[in-house]
Amino acid sequence: MKVFGLTGPTGSGKSTVARFAVSKGFTVIDCDKVAREVTEVGSPLLPKLTEAFGDGILFPDGTLNRKELAARAFCDESSTEKLNSIMLPFIADRICEIIEQYKADGVEKLLLDAPTLFESGLDSICDRVIAVLCPENIRRSRIIARDGLTEAQADSRLGASKPDSFYASRTPHIVVNDGDENKAYSRVSLYFGDI
Repeated sequence: MKVFGLTGPTGSGKSTVARFAVSKGFTVIDCDKVAREVTEVGSPLLPKLTEAFGDGILFPDGTLNRKELAARAFCDESSTEKLNSIMLPFIADRICEIIEQYKADGVEKLLLDAPTLFESGLDSICDRVIAVLCPENIRRSRIIARDGLTEAQADSRLGASKPDSFYASRTPHIVVNDGDENKAYSRVSLYFGDI
């Protein structure tokens, strides 16, 4: 099985590249969906999150209030790192289970769509890592529209993100996705063409 990693800061346009990968025969693991799965009611992760970020991150029925957790965890870099240190081991373990199942099912090409690929250590299992980068002003507009954030919330989230240099220093495979989907596809095709 070939395993590719896809990463980049919030709002960079990773989903555009993931769609391209699907068109090239890749099965995609959306690591954000896995993060939702490991925080369902009854998960041993929830008590750890409430201990770190307070009971206010849960709704009265015990489900995770993702918007409140995001407000508390993405307000600065140290809070984001605290969230990652708690959540990423759970997410990585679940992703490894999913990968083993896909191997057993005969999947030949797999893409991990993982915003925290490097932080989780999952880059170590990838044959190639592609980072999607984008100018901050475009990312800001995207996350405001996508997540319904205020400008202040968007600025806070962007401020807690890793800089482009974090990604560029860890992989030579960089795609700039500045809004033109055709250009993004043309750029990313270089990294999928030799499989």
